[in-house]
Formats: sequence, C-alpha cells, structure tokens
Amino acid sequence: MILADTNLPRQRRAFRPVRILLGTLLLAAVGWFYWVYAQIQQVAAHDAARPANAIAVFGAAEYYGTPSPVLHARLDHALDLYEHNLAPLIITLGGGVGVDSANRNNLSSEGAVGRAYLLANGVPDHDIIAETKSKDTEESVARLAMIARENHLRSVIVVSDATHLFRIQQLCRAQGLTVYTSPRPELGHISAWDSFNRIAHEIGGYTLWRIGLH
Repeated sequence: MILADTNLPRQRRAFRPVRILLGTLLLAAVGWFYWVYAQIQQVAAHDAARPANAIAVFGAAEYYGTPSPVLHARLDHALDLYEHNLAPLIITLGGGVGVDSANRNNLSSEGAVGRAYLLANGVPDHDIIAETKSKDTEESVARLAMIARENHLRSVIVVSDATHLFRIQQLCRAQGLTVYTSPRPELGHISAWDSFNRIAHEIGGYTLWRIGLH
C-alpha cells in the first residue's frame, strides 16, 4: 500500500507567496524595460533642435587624431546646425586618450579631435570649447553642466546617436540643463543584432544610473 505524501500540498502553499513575489518582480522588470525602450525610441525618432546658446557634441572613438565614422557624423551634424545659426558655440566632449602612431608622445582626445575637425571646416576658434577629460556619458554631462554654468549658457542642443539621446537628456535634466536633442544621421545599414545591442546598452546604462549604481 502506497501512502500519499500529505506534506506536498502544505509545501506548495508555503512556496506560493515566493512564486507570487517572483512573478510580480518579473512583470515589474518587463514593464520597466519596455517603458525605457519606448522612451529611447520616442526621443530617437524626433529631432528637437531649435535656437539655443550652444551645441554639445558627445564624443565617440577617434583613430590617431582622426574622427571615427560615428564621431565624423556627429561633428558634421553639429556643423550643419551651427551653419544654420541655431547656436553660436560648439562644445566638443570626450577624453578617450589615444596615441598617434607617428609620435608616441602625441596624445589626443575625442574633444580635441572634434575641435580640430571643426577648425578645419571653418569654425572660428572662439566659437569652440573642447572638453577633453570625461571618460563616459555621465562625466561628459557633468562637465557640460560645468561649462554651461561658467559660460552662462541657458540652453544646449545635444548631438549624439539617436539611441543615446534619451539617457543624455535625462542626465542633463538632473544637472539642471535645458537641452534639445538632435540625432546624427545613421551610417548605412544597421543589423538587427547591432540595433539590439545599442538599445540594451542604453536600457542598462539608464537603469543603473536610476538605481544609483553608475
């Protein structure tokens, strides 16, 4: 004769609150990630550029003193906004120290490379501020806020990749900056995998910042 295990229903009842809690946390996480994704897409799809006191170009890779294709596109977009008289000043941001292969002692940064590119394209030196110390988006925003306060800039057009702009917008607002987002043009075809990685990176970065871990 096989006796039924009378403890099973009791064990299942004991684990029910845990299952409910885990299910609730999972639903909350899915809801949060979807909300952030929707915000990223909404900001990415809209060019909010309008007259402002300055244009801030967020850094991207530079290769031995030459802008990478991404940084090149950001700078060209900022140059276009400047030439359309939307702002009288361009701020280039980013450290990202690199070494020139022809001269091992010649160190460059994203901000300095951006400044050199703008100078070469006819922007006067007095219309450019190069920030060359920041190592990531959060530091770039903090230094942009400092530059804005020192130069009495009330509003800034921020230029970067489309998916990057929501996080920049929120970081700037936390620093008390009034910003208008303006995405640089896309370069060629972006695979679904690359698009997923970009979005995931931004969702993760924004989430970590909101919970104070970044």
